[in-house]
Amino acid sequence: MDRRNFLRTASSFALLAAGATTGVSRVFTESPISSLSGNLSDKNTPNADDRMEYRKLGELDVSAIGLGCLPMVGYYGGKYDKKDMIALIRRAYDKGVTFFDMAEVYGPYTSEEWVGEALVPFRDKVKIGTKFGFGVEEKQPTAINSRPDHIRRAVEGSLKRLRTDHIDLLYQHRVDPRVPMEEVAGTVKDLMQEGKVLHWGLSEASASSIRRAHAVCPLSAVQSEYAIWWREPETKIFPTLEKLGIGFVPYCPLGRAFLTGIINENSRFYEGDRRWNLPQFTPEALKHNMPLIALVRK
Repeated sequence: MDRRNFLRTASSFALLAAGATTGVSRVFTESPISSLSGNLSDKNTPNADDRMEYRKLGELDVSAIGLGCLPMVGYYGGKYDKKDMIALIRRAYDKGVTFFDMAEVYGPYTSEEWVGEALVPFRDKVKIGTKFGFGVEEKQPTAINSRPDHIRRAVEGSLKRLRTDHIDLLYQHRVDPRVPMEEVAGTVKDLMQEGKVLHWGLSEASASSIRRAHAVCPLSAVQSEYAIWWREPETKIFPTLEKLGIGFVPYCPLGRAFLTGIINENSRFYEGDRRWNLPQFTPEALKHNMPLIALVRK
């Protein structure tokens, strides 16, 4: 397959938000985040940045760069002010971003609440992607749960928090080995027929799971980690996605900020920051991977 063409035409990169932690605020701001509160979009006009490219995820049109809202809730350390994050979301829209990615488990619930509030002035001009699949309501956020009744409650909660009557792209956050994929797909298909969900996808799913889900209810997108230092999707799922006409949404394309250049071999991470126990961020690994930064800068 032509990997470059596939990524150019059928993928949208979900960059991470949260300025100091990830460095991505540089993409959207010319000044500190705290000064953005006055730069709100006019609800009567579309975002004016005509330099943004667009992609198709199945039949869903989105900006080539999306805004991933996980770090806003402190997943990578630090605490962020709601006002500043809402300003950042709106600034991203001003810069041409029309695709916003979150999940009920982020916070939990916080990312959906903040994004829902931020996008009110231009909800009809953007696409919202969110996810179900963890035991948030049971206060077991690391437990996988894709039972049909849980999916329905998750969707109703997301709709309320997002202040919308439909979800543009609903993902199963992780495959649930206890619930047949066909049952999950059937439940989402019913939600789509009810108009509550317009498109759906999977996250971190195998080629087999993708095919099984797609056979019941066609998928628009699959989301997986993908960056210079993690390219497994190229061999594991890209051929299946291309064959079935399914879009791809890479998460952490900037390597959890490593590829932004704000991390060096002396950086250290501590409990409370997801990176503190990831093998890529040990002192030895950071030193070994620094040549990647030089490559990106070229």
